[in-house]
Amino acid sequence: MNSNFLDTIKDNLKLASHSLLAQKTRSVLTILGISIGVAVVITILAAGRGLDKFIMSQLEIFGSDTLSIEVKIPNTKDTSTENAFGQATGVTITTLKNSDTDNVSKHPNIVAAYGWMIGQAVVTYQGQIKTVTLFGQGYNMPEVEKFSLSEGRMFTKEEEDSLSQIVVLGSVVKEKLFGDDIASGKTIYIKGKPFKVAGVSTKRGATFGMDMDNMIIVPTKTMQKRVLGIDYIHNIMAKMKDTSISKQTVEELNEIIRANHDITDPNKDDFTINTMAEAVSILGSVVSGITFLLVALVCISLVVGGVGIMNIMYVSVSERVFEIGLRKALGAKASDILWQFLLESILLTSIGGVVGVAMGALMALVVYFVAVSNNFNWVYSIPLFSILLSVGFSAFIGVLFGIYPARKAAALNPIEALRRE
Repeated sequence: MNSNFLDTIKDNLKLASHSLLAQKTRSVLTILGISIGVAVVITILAAGRGLDKFIMSQLEIFGSDTLSIEVKIPNTKDTSTENAFGQATGVTITTLKNSDTDNVSKHPNIVAAYGWMIGQAVVTYQGQIKTVTLFGQGYNMPEVEKFSLSEGRMFTKEEEDSLSQIVVLGSVVKEKLFGDDIASGKTIYIKGKPFKVAGVSTKRGATFGMDMDNMIIVPTKTMQKRVLGIDYIHNIMAKMKDTSISKQTVEELNEIIRANHDITDPNKDDFTINTMAEAVSILGSVVSGITFLLVALVCISLVVGGVGIMNIMYVSVSERVFEIGLRKALGAKASDILWQFLLESILLTSIGGVVGVAMGALMALVVYFVAVSNNFNWVYSIPLFSILLSVGFSAFIGVLFGIYPARKAAALNPIEALRRE
């Protein structure tokens, strides 16, 4: 690249800067329009990364070697709206039993399995009355997911089989009922029935909107018979020995449970089996898809902003016809005029891109603080590619929509331009 060309670009850049400064209000409003679009792109991509981190952290309590067996409405797909809406509106599937859990546990590739269900009840202790979520879980739950105790112990298989009225408190429930006192060995009342506190779990946080610390864990069978008066479970969680044969394991478990439920047509399954690895993949794809869609929509707004820049530059050319004619009369080439107006457009969008990145970083920081204040495991991260995408795309918009008015200015006849004044 020769020095004459660089000098020409440098001179035209100065002229473009002076022209933009001469129209401060118009320039600022144009930059603001581009900045907002870029800021939203940065914010969305940063929020997408935070959301991905949040979802992955929610699944961290379950390893990639776990699988979930859930109930579903027969003749619907497990991910269908019919299944989700049906269960959300009160359709109860009662066919998943403790015997299914026992059969799953006996599979050679399963380390441990437990059935669970959720309920709610009034809990009292020394005059305190609280409405608390109860989580019915098996004694071997710690073998399947990440779980630890801050005091006491987990209830045993014998206690669960004998329907013992024993519980493990979440850390928040413990603080509400006992404060700084030791809870293990104390007795609380659930629906008026005495339950002995075996232990207290360490802080677990929220999982998909459920505060795991504000719950009381009750043995599955005790929860069924002593609290809810039912004989079914909502879900089975299991841990596999070898994840390399997870697909085969799922197929074999499907056959076992179908046999238990007298199902011969897979379309009539009243359950579905999913591995955590599949769940991570599906959720990751959903987050990426939503993020891509939102960014695409914002990019459309940037294109609309580009049309606005073209209009502004076109008006600028019309207003500065005499200036263009005078420069040409003094020896400026058509290429000089072209670069002057094109650089004005590129300057507008590039400055808008840089300002937008700064605005987006601040907006992403606000999202981060809001998420953290609501106990979400969020991460503040501005992807490098989002900055390159935003600034690069905004500059491209400047070139794309600045070229027409720039060529229009370059094509003006100097004599006719001077006569217009």
